[in-house]
Amino acid sequence: MGVTWDVDGFLAALTAAAPATIDAYRRDLDHFTTWAASSGVDRPEMVDRKVLRRYLLALADNGSAPRTMARRASALRRYFRWATGAGRLASDPSISLRAPRGGGRLPRVIHDQQLDALLHHPGAGPEPISERSRQAADARRWRDDAVVEVLYGSGLRVAELCGLTTSDVDLARQRLSVVGKGSKTRLVPLSDPATAALSRWLSDGRSILASSETAENLVFVNLRGNPLTPRDVRRILDHRSVEPVNPHALRHTFATHLLDGGADLRSVQELLGHEDLSTTQIYTHVSRERLRRVFDQTHPRA
Repeated sequence: MGVTWDVDGFLAALTAAAPATIDAYRRDLDHFTTWAASSGVDRPEMVDRKVLRRYLLALADNGSAPRTMARRASALRRYFRWATGAGRLASDPSISLRAPRGGGRLPRVIHDQQLDALLHHPGAGPEPISERSRQAADARRWRDDAVVEVLYGSGLRVAELCGLTTSDVDLARQRLSVVGKGSKTRLVPLSDPATAALSRWLSDGRSILASSETAENLVFVNLRGNPLTPRDVRRILDHRSVEPVNPHALRHTFATHLLDGGADLRSVQELLGHEDLSTTQIYTHVSRERLRRVFDQTHPRA
C-alpha cells in the first residue's frame, strides 16, 4: 500500500474523525488495496468504476453482509474524493459507486436478567491473601461498578468512556462532559447509581490502581494502572455477564429504555450525541419490536 496509495496521508487529513473511525478506514482500505493488488491494480490511477464494482461483487460473492459492503463503499468514496481533491487523480471513480444499504439487524437490547447481572455482580472470587490484594480487589469492583453504571446510565460510547478525564466529571451536578465523534462536546446527566459508583471509585479506588504516569488524569484505568481500553471494558462485561455482551449493547439498551419510558426522540438524540436524527430513529423500531413482544406474550387475544 505504502506511498503509492498514500493511505497514511488520507488518514492524516481526517482531523475531525475519532480514532476508532480512522482505524476502520485503515482496515477497509487495506482490504481493498490487497484485493486490488491481487487483480493487478497497484496504484489509484488504475482504478475506475468497473474495478470498484468488481470489488463489491467480490465482497458479495464471499458472503459479506450488506452493512460491511456499505461501510467499505463509503470508505472508498471518501478516499477517492480526497485523492481527487489533493490532485492525485484527474477524476473521482467512486462518484457513482453504490452498495447495499447498511441495516438489517436491529440493535440488540440486553434482557433484564443479563442487565441485572451486569449491574449487581456479587464480585465473588477467591479470598485475597494480603491486605494489598484485598484493596486491589475492592478497587477493581468499584471501578467495574462505575464502568457499567455509566455505560448503561448515560449511554456513552465505549471510546467516550475510556477518554473521560477527572475534570469531565461533575458529581455535584450529576453530569459528565463528554467528547464524542468529531471532537464535539455534550453534557450528559448521571443517574443516582452512576453518581454513587463514580464517587466511590474516584475517592477510594482509583488511587489504588492508577500507578502509571500514562494514565494522567483519566477517570478509568486498568489493573496495570494504564488507561482503560475498549478491550479492557469488554473483559469487564464478560466477567460480570451471564452471557457474552458487547459494550455498545448497553448504549442500545439505554436509548431503548428511554423511549420505552416516554422520552422524545430529540432528547434521546442529544443524549446519544447523534448528529442526524435518522441515526436515532432506529431505536424507535427497537422499541416497537419490544412492545410487540410484550403484547404477543401477555395479551390473551394476541
